[in-house]
Amino acid sequence: MERIADWPEEAKEELMQSIADIEAKHLGLYRLSDEERAGVLKGLEQADRGEFVADEVMRDYFNKYRA
Repeated sequence: MERIADWPEEAKEELMQSIADIEAKHLGLYRLSDEERAGVLKGLEQADRGEFVADEVMRDYFNKYRA
């Protein structure tokens, strides 16, 4: 752990992301990034306005990407 202080900033950030991923995997916690949070809020606002994708579009999407 003492060596981490000498790591480049990019490596420290990567370590922190790895720690967050491990925590989420084992503890069931997931913290949204600011970008993810904005996307969720945008989707909720669209739903509140009744803006949904047509059923046919979603069916075609799932059929296209279904394994």
